Amino acid sequence: MTSLSLAPWSDQGIDLLHRQNTPELTEHLGGPETAEQLRRRHERYLALADGQMFLAALDGRVVGSVGYWTREWGGEPVYETGYGILPEHQGRGFAVEALRLCAARAGRDGSRRWLHAFPSVHHGASNAVCRKAGFAWVEECTFEYPPGNLMRSNNWRLALASPGHR
Repeated sequence: MTSLSLAPWSDQGIDLLHRQNTPELTEHLGGPETAEQLRRRHERYLALADGQMFLAALDGRVVGSVGYWTREWGGEPVYETGYGILPEHQGRGFAVEALRLCAARAGRDGSRRWLHAFPSVHHGASNAVCRKAGFAWVEECTFEYPPGNLMRSNNWRLALASPGHR
């Protein structure tokens, strides 16, 4: 039995960002980014202060990414999460497992009560990942991503079970 693990974001991440930067994988995220945008994203991931990005690895091979970071939602500081598994590893539950592992880390190491995900209402697979990972559907909403692009999203939320939340 192989098991998925999370490793802190590292220089390996830039290669993963390039591999994930396809029209198919970015269809619900505003489309592929330029090399400069990917470099800036990589640097942001390395510098996250209240949150963390991870490389999802299967037997030492990077198969995707997952992470959490702070944002304001509904007048409250919360964590937002995002995840992506490379196409050749999709359909085997790795996104659900990566999201569960990330939520456990956010609950243990973080400072927020809620973890939210905002997949497009048109992205059935990503919405299924949230449901299978234990998130509760809150509402359909307008969400801005990437900056300047408004999209219809589902707001999924998971309570983080740590006594240290503010």
